[in-house]
Order: sequence, then C-alpha cells, then structure tokens
Amino acid sequence: MANKRVDEATNTETVGHEWDGIEELNTPLPRWWLWTFYATIVFAIGYVIAYPALPGIHKATAGLLGWSSRGQLDNELASAAADRARTVAALRDMPIEELPRHPELMHAAVAGGAAAFKVNCVQCHGAGAAGSNGFPNLNDDDWLWGGDLKTIEATLTNGVRQPGDAATRMSQMPVFGPSAGGDGLLAPNQIQDVTSFVLSLSGKEKASAASRRGMAVFEANCAVCHGPGGTGGRQFGAPNLSDAIWLYAGTRAAVGAQIANPRHGVMPAWGNRLDPVTIKMLAAYVHSLGGGEEFTAPAAPAQMGMKPEAEATAAR
Repeated sequence: MANKRVDEATNTETVGHEWDGIEELNTPLPRWWLWTFYATIVFAIGYVIAYPALPGIHKATAGLLGWSSRGQLDNELASAAADRARTVAALRDMPIEELPRHPELMHAAVAGGAAAFKVNCVQCHGAGAAGSNGFPNLNDDDWLWGGDLKTIEATLTNGVRQPGDAATRMSQMPVFGPSAGGDGLLAPNQIQDVTSFVLSLSGKEKASAASRRGMAVFEANCAVCHGPGGTGGRQFGAPNLSDAIWLYAGTRAAVGAQIANPRHGVMPAWGNRLDPVTIKMLAAYVHSLGGGEEFTAPAAPAQMGMKPEAEATAAR
C-alpha cells in the first residue's frame, strides 16, 4: 500500500506492485458492468429457486415453478398427438374424392402419404416415385386403371393381381408366341409385324409394309383391349401404346418379347397391411406427384355394356 502512487501520464493511481519496473494501474470497473454482474448473481439465485438446478442422488431439485424440459416435451408431444388424431379422424370420415375441396386437409394427407411412401413403396417405385423396368413411374400421367383419387385408393387397397383378394386389379394378356403348351396364337412373322405397328403408333418406327401388315393383325387380336388406335382400355388395365411410355422398355426386342410372352406385374394389396387412413394418404401423395386426374363418377354398368359384377373401377 505504501508503494501506491499516481501515474503522471494517466493521472490514475497504481495498485502498489511493481515487477521489473512494470506497474499496474488501479482502473476501477465501469459502474454499469458492476451492476450487470450483480444482476446476473441475483438472476442465478432466482433460477436455482424457480427451476430444476441442484443435482441430487436420484434427481435434481424440482424448482418452485415445477417446469422441466422433459415435461415440456411431453406436453408438446401430447399436443401434436391430439392434432394428429383430429386430422386422422377428419381423413377417416371424409370421402377421398372430397379432399381437394379442403386444401389444409389435403396438404396434411399428402405429407402423411409422403412419409408412408418412403416406408412401403420406394423399394419398387424408387425414392422419387420414378419407377424402373417393370415398376410404373408415378410422376407421369400414364395410368393403366385410372388416375383420380378414388381409383388410386382402390388400387392401393386391393393391389394388382394379388392372390386371395377378390377385388384385386386383374388383367391377363394372352401369350401370342410359342409356349410350353404348344404353338402361340401368332406366327413369328406376325409378331414381328405387330411389333412394327406398335412402335409406329408412338413414332418409334416409321410406317412400313410390316407395320401395315401388323395393323391388320393388331385389329384382329389386340384392339379389343388396347383400342383401335392403341390408346388403351382402363376397364381392362390395357396400357396406352401410342404415348411412348413403356413399362418394360420400348426397344424393338423388348416390345416383341412382351407380345410373344407377356410379363404381368404384381402389386401387394395394402388393404390388409395398412389402415384405411394411411392408404388414403398414400393415394393423395401419389395423386399429387404430377399425373393426378379429376374424379369422375363411373358410368352405370348398362352404359358400359357390362354386367354389374363385371364393372371395372379404374386405378393405376
């Protein structure tokens, strides 16, 4: 203390210590800093009293307010569950074709369907729903059975060629080439001609003598399902052959192989695996990908020229 002095350059008193000629000025802390420091001490004491803070053997002190981060999480989860339950109830009670009239509910259905798609559908249709060889691309507007919400829901529920499901989507293309059972319905040269005609429908090949011969064979054997112009028939699940969208590739070899010995894909019936609301959300998601169609009420069986039990509902 005896060594304290006032520094002439700064007019500030020193602390009275000296190290190798170096002295320290006794500059007081700013008053605002001190008050801030005291306020943090008061806040810390109040926090320890109000909130869980002091660790114990089994748990921390509860605090006067009774708050905890775990309790807050439980409340938020309960609130989210209540909101989800209301959404699920609304989706369960609403006919799927009415969803587009309720944008918020439709948005929730699409979001839920996207999550369900990642769990159940990406294995075949891919993460982006673009499909692959033998698995349809769900982003385009090419549909085997129909692309409105109700028909997509029906396809998801009952599947395609699902054994044991009486309402499953079912179509069967004949084997036109040689098979184990004997000669095919068409001779090899006829299959080549029909292949030329099918490829000409989408511009993959130019019209030729072979395609003209193939047109006559097509009209006699294929038009009943695919239509005279090859535009498809949804009541039979017959694809459109004129749009250059192919399920098993569009090369001449692939098209010829499909005519001679057709492959028939299978999709599971999700009705016995997923609950109806999840299926409805999946249908909304698939519909939203880009190729979804407006819902139109199906024609009466008499108008379609069918018996009631043979009436076909449309879906992919």
